[in-house]
Amino acid sequence: MKAIIINPTYNEKDNIGRLVDILEKEVFPEIKDWEMGILVADDNSPDGTAEVVRDLMKKYKNLHLLEGEKKGLGAAYARAMDYAVKELGADVVFEMDSDLQHDPKKVPQFLKKIEEGYDFVIGTRYSDGGSIPATWGLHRKFLSVFGNLFIRLILMRFSIHDWTGGYRAMKKEVFLKEKEKIKKYTGYHFQVGTLLNAVQDGYKVAEVPFHFKDRTAGSSKIPGMQTIVNTFSFVIIERIREFKRFIKFLFVGGTGFIVQYLTAYIFIMLNFEQFIAAMISAEAAIISNFLLNNLWTFSDTKLIKEQGHFFHRLIKFNVASLAAIGIQGLAVYIAVLWFGETVRLFGYQIHTTLVVLFPTIILVVLPLNYLIYNRVIWKTHHLKKQKHVTSS
Repeated sequence: MKAIIINPTYNEKDNIGRLVDILEKEVFPEIKDWEMGILVADDNSPDGTAEVVRDLMKKYKNLHLLEGEKKGLGAAYARAMDYAVKELGADVVFEMDSDLQHDPKKVPQFLKKIEEGYDFVIGTRYSDGGSIPATWGLHRKFLSVFGNLFIRLILMRFSIHDWTGGYRAMKKEVFLKEKEKIKKYTGYHFQVGTLLNAVQDGYKVAEVPFHFKDRTAGSSKIPGMQTIVNTFSFVIIERIREFKRFIKFLFVGGTGFIVQYLTAYIFIMLNFEQFIAAMISAEAAIISNFLLNNLWTFSDTKLIKEQGHFFHRLIKFNVASLAAIGIQGLAVYIAVLWFGETVRLFGYQIHTTLVVLFPTIILVVLPLNYLIYNRVIWKTHHLKKQKHVTSS
């Protein structure tokens, strides 16, 4: 197995030599079952960084240089990863800053996680002993800590603690699967976008804690406010895209309500008993919801064999819908027993049913139904498995 550590550089002549020496003399000798290499991706640094690397290449045969135009951190990594996989035969590619802020002696721990079966390993500054420099100013600490917390909250993925860090390792399968998307991320949101895509496609992610150090040479490349705003905007937009299925689910539920109301009205006008009209209209709404969800909300699952036959899904959908009605009825029954038929709210006597029904639907029925639809009826989790198999 071969691992290539990619170091992006721009005006890092005072750091790159020290980093390469540490990797070659102290880190690589401790790694027994991997063929290790270094690829410096230099964005035509005017300070002579490339010349320093060329001199080092005479000493270290596993050191490589890839030069290109300065188009942003994401573009540099995408270019270098492509080269590492295609030209150098990398099975694993690393991201590592060239300014010694990432502890190079943690590399063996990253590789151990890969050996344990993980596809994507990230260095974390915010859990299990990871840390940021105590010397950072309050504003930088706030932006770093709050930024990652904001991303975790928006994406609702709390098991990953460091979304913006740039110390990472990924299998070539992950890169090849995500390559076209990665090329779109030229700026600093490359880190968030790449990791999010890997998570969405079902790849296994692990974390390695490390202490993030202050650079001792060269100028800092802290992203400006515009970059931070762009990253946060990217996260929000991506989360909205992820909610697309849920929005469809809510829309279908709304149309089901209209179908149920109109059907009940028609049958009552035809002199059917109200109970019979209610039963028929409920089933009409269930069938309507099922058909629309099947044709639209979950249309991308049609090739999943595990979701079962059409009529089997319809039966399960009916059961889930009836269970939801039962939950609503039970909540109302308990509330009436506890509070009586009316409750005083905001100075008014209101039917307990009206008070209990809405929060029960919003807080219990909708989330539960959505979970059942995804996991039991249309089995959307198999989409991730199919993507993973296809990429492999």
